[in-house]
Amino acid sequence: MFRHERAPGSAPGPEALRLVKVSKTYGTAENAVTALDDVTLSLPAGSFTAVMGPSGSGKSTLLQCAAGLDRPDQGIVVVDGAEMTAGGEAELTKFRRSRIGFVFQQYNLLPTLTVLQNTLLPFKLARRRPDRAGAREILGRVGLGDRLGHYPDELSGGQRQRAAIARALVTRPSVIFADEPTGALDLRSAREVLALLRDAVRTHGRTVVMVTHDPVAASYADAVVFLADGRLAGWMHAPTADAVAERLAHLGDTVDAEV
Repeated sequence: MFRHERAPGSAPGPEALRLVKVSKTYGTAENAVTALDDVTLSLPAGSFTAVMGPSGSGKSTLLQCAAGLDRPDQGIVVVDGAEMTAGGEAELTKFRRSRIGFVFQQYNLLPTLTVLQNTLLPFKLARRRPDRAGAREILGRVGLGDRLGHYPDELSGGQRQRAAIARALVTRPSVIFADEPTGALDLRSAREVLALLRDAVRTHGRTVVMVTHDPVAASYADAVVFLADGRLAGWMHAPTADAVAERLAHLGDTVDAEV
């Protein structure tokens, strides 16, 4: 079994995310599909990790189980030292809102709320006093300081994703999970978004776990974890786009390879 104890090259530090023997199957009997098969990995705080693999490899299921959006059938998920697989739904929801940030491909901004209101939404959902000054500061940092009163349909795709990143950062989460965050963006906007995610790690100490199919996006990460058929199939330290593309082309030729 492949075990990724830490993002390669990362300095020793507190653990941000740990999965132990996590499995997830969809369907029953002859229609059962194993999306994750006995996955164990650990990532330190302050790391940027990309998760890659062919379609159906289990990338999105890994993210959903790690982020508490879905429950594994077996195994343990620990985020920021707390076991998410132990509590009930109410506890899990409260935990997600306090310690986890999300960035999705389709932004998930509410069209009837302004940029500032969308950014402050996590506080409202958690019934916490909104940090308006912090939200304005973050929006300025992501280049939307002059768009606070704009609505999502008045923004470009890149601006919408930057607003989504600000919303993910505003509660100072332990881990940010990003699911294909550049999939709907043009090249320039994609690079800006990836630079923001990398800055959240390097400047602000956040931990980012990003599912992507794009080798260029993966090259912004500190390390890449590869999946194949629901199993961890290797990792790559200090990835380049060309090296990632080459590894993906031969994924499955060798198991548990390290580059």
